[in-house]
Amino acid sequence: MFATIDKISDVCGRIAAWLFFVVGLLITYEVVARYVFISPTPWAEEISQFLQIWATYLAAAFVLHNRDLIVIEFFVIRMPPRLRRVSDTIGLLVIVAFCVVAVIYGSAIVAESVAQNRHTSTMMGVPRWMTEMAIPLGCGLLVLQALVELFRVWGVRCPRVGGAK
Repeated sequence: MFATIDKISDVCGRIAAWLFFVVGLLITYEVVARYVFISPTPWAEEISQFLQIWATYLAAAFVLHNRDLIVIEFFVIRMPPRLRRVSDTIGLLVIVAFCVVAVIYGSAIVAESVAQNRHTSTMMGVPRWMTEMAIPLGCGLLVLQALVELFRVWGVRCPRVGGAK
């Protein structure tokens, strides 16, 4: 099961990387269309925001899996191994707690948007749940990855899959 979660995190990380690449292309296209051809698009900004939101939440578990979160290494590298484990455990438990709340409330917001048939107030009128769904999905995956990393911190044998350190 740990390997499956790692693989899902890796796939989501790759998808996120491509989404960020597409966002860059869309923004470049919009800049050229707006300032060179003086013909801005009505859709580029909204699609870019949509993709960036999804990419950010999809990338979260991948970043955790690869242990690329921001840490203050000055303190961490000076800690004895047992204290480092405790520090990692506290950090992972905070991630789990925050993400569980985000999944619960995010799911409620998605359900409410679907029930009320909410859409964005732009020309495209995209259903709001399509953007909001990124939060419970991304945070749910982050919870699973954090639990896997918690087991790893305490020495449970679960091989790493993917490019993790």
